[in-house]
Amino acid sequence: MAAISDSMRAVIADGKGGPEVLKVVQIPVPRPAEGEILVKVEAAGVNRPDVAQREGRYPPPPGAPTTLGLEIAGTVVAVGPRVSRFAVGEPVMALVPGGGYADFAVVHETNALRIPEGLSMVEAGAVPETYFTVWTNVFERGALKTGETFLVHGGTSGIGTTAIQLAKAFGATVIATAGSEEKCAACLALGADLAINYREEDFVAAVKAFTDGRGANLILDMVGGDYIPRNYEAAAQDGRIVQIAFLHGSRIEMDFGRLMVKRLTHTGSTLRSRAVSEKAAIARALADRVLPLLAQGRVKPLIDSEFSLEEVARAHARMDGGEHIGKIVLRP
Repeated sequence: MAAISDSMRAVIADGKGGPEVLKVVQIPVPRPAEGEILVKVEAAGVNRPDVAQREGRYPPPPGAPTTLGLEIAGTVVAVGPRVSRFAVGEPVMALVPGGGYADFAVVHETNALRIPEGLSMVEAGAVPETYFTVWTNVFERGALKTGETFLVHGGTSGIGTTAIQLAKAFGATVIATAGSEEKCAACLALGADLAINYREEDFVAAVKAFTDGRGANLILDMVGGDYIPRNYEAAAQDGRIVQIAFLHGSRIEMDFGRLMVKRLTHTGSTLRSRAVSEKAAIARALADRVLPLLAQGRVKPLIDSEFSLEEVARAHARMDGGEHIGKIVLRP
């Protein structure tokens, strides 16, 4: 640590509101505790939970940094006691509970992954939050199987672009919804079998028509609100719905009769507040099942745009505008 500066740049939300509340400030460089590594951040993904934190709707869990940012890629520059997986100088990508929008970040070594050969630092910075989220919700909670039909809403979001590619790689038929013809074309280019422009077409009717009336075996939804009863209609008998966000709100009045008649399973999860050990288990699964796909180029993060740390407000404005296709990445 002797050669590392005592202070660094980091992004805070100075109040609650729009992108204008984001400020770059100087704070002390964190020190790695037992089992932790200190990473010089070279890329940090921008995600919807960061927007929710900026707006005051998603506070960091106890003990997590109050500075923003949930995923990073960079180089290990220091290690804490009892670190055995990584050494100084190794490139890593990692899921962090906060503090990713900064020059340096600490993370428990079990929540970090080696960057596969052929993946750029920017691409690596767009992997952890989305790939951890998709793996645990689509393949663990959602139990997607080869040959099943998978519907993902928000197909051109970071989550959506990842879910399309991974579901196809593991043998599913993929349907995606998106808000324009350009975005639908992007979903198809990523491997989706059907892309539905939800502004011009009823996704329930489109899913039923595509599946000869059967519906989707698994639905990944980050919209909520009025999509919840429509998801019940679009789901197949014994279908599963995994909820990961509520862009249209988490409260709705509805008839749950379809849940019983169709024997549906509606579950959900969050990632940030999970214990280090739980995230470590997801990291191990990714290392075994997904990193080889990244190394082979069979799946790859889709990068929409890059911004410097000082341009963080512009990055969030891009996210808020909803026109992005793929991931937005900060380059400290």
